[in-house]
Amino acid sequence: MIGFDEACRRVVAIAAPLGAERIALDLAWNRVLAAPVIARRSAPETAVSAMDGYAVREADLAAGPTRLRLVGTSFAGSPHGGPQLEAGACVRIFTGAPMPAGADRVVVQEVVQREGEAVMFAERPSPARHVRAAGSDFAAGEALLKTGTRLTPQALVAVAAADLDTVEVFVRPRVAVLSTGDELVEPGQAANPPGTIPESVSFGVAALARAWGGEVVCRQRLRDDLPSLVRAAGLALDTADVIVVTGGASVGERDFSKAMFQELGLRLEFEKVAIKPGKPVWVGRVGARIVVGLPGNPSAAMVTARLFLAPILAGLGGARPEEALAWRAAALASPLGACGDRDCFHRGRSTFDGVRSVGNQDSSAQKDLAMADLLIRGRPAARPLAAGELVEVLVF
Repeated sequence: MIGFDEACRRVVAIAAPLGAERIALDLAWNRVLAAPVIARRSAPETAVSAMDGYAVREADLAAGPTRLRLVGTSFAGSPHGGPQLEAGACVRIFTGAPMPAGADRVVVQEVVQREGEAVMFAERPSPARHVRAAGSDFAAGEALLKTGTRLTPQALVAVAAADLDTVEVFVRPRVAVLSTGDELVEPGQAANPPGTIPESVSFGVAALARAWGGEVVCRQRLRDDLPSLVRAAGLALDTADVIVVTGGASVGERDFSKAMFQELGLRLEFEKVAIKPGKPVWVGRVGARIVVGLPGNPSAAMVTARLFLAPILAGLGGARPEEALAWRAAALASPLGACGDRDCFHRGRSTFDGVRSVGNQDSSAQKDLAMADLLIRGRPAARPLAAGELVEVLVF
């Protein structure tokens, strides 16, 4: 058995990117850039108006109230801003429209009066010029996003604005989720036969895998029969980069999660970690594939998936795996009990006055698990903590 920090170091060490591919921008949300985004055009390409109003020459307003001739209109999308402005002329202009040659400011429409083909500027306009200069957002050839950036909705706006319809991203890791246990049946089928329970863990693990950039290619429920488990393991190794096995990680007579991979060449990175919940968790490799063994109890499975599966998927998908282990300090909103001789990971929740643990901390709990949005770390042999004291928390 190894400590939590050492287990994290070993996970980070094996989570290297799988490769790169070019994909359409429509498919790029939550992917990680494998190459920087370089702008193909400037934004804006030419000076444009930031307001609806009238494009004028500053010199024509210097003498105070004045009347200017209206000589054209500039709309957004126009190839140019209309005729070049000469002394005593102005152009009607709209937000995003190109500035006419010779104009150096926009006067907002609210402070002028239109009189047929003339416009009356009765007062001195504000100092604001309401002009977006060419390239004021970014210039052609500028690197807008660097390699390793995760493409959030905001980042996708910048990519599209750079006039790119494809991006080079790291390949998503393919994930197979195998749940084991004779007692498990599909949700909706647990009323018969007696003694069965709905299989719930694989749904949470698959969703967590997708959230951290994985592509779930298989989610399968298996009986505790070693020959059939070995066959399923072989098929999963053929189709997935990461295989997650839930259940069968302890030392019972039907705990086959490691055995099902042993004749296929399993090499363990670690088995058993000094944590609570989730002590039986293990990680190994079969060739280039990574296998993660999670406990069968729902809370324990989700905690260990967040702690170990998330950084593996982040790293394989091109992000820094350490980003999935970004602990921060937060103040307790209620007291927290002492830990024993292992790292404790309390399921917790953010509140307006800090963070607090959810009610039921049993490794099999499912109702209160649904209320948790963070993990609270308790160090080995940590004393009880009072409300207001700082703790380490991780987004769950």
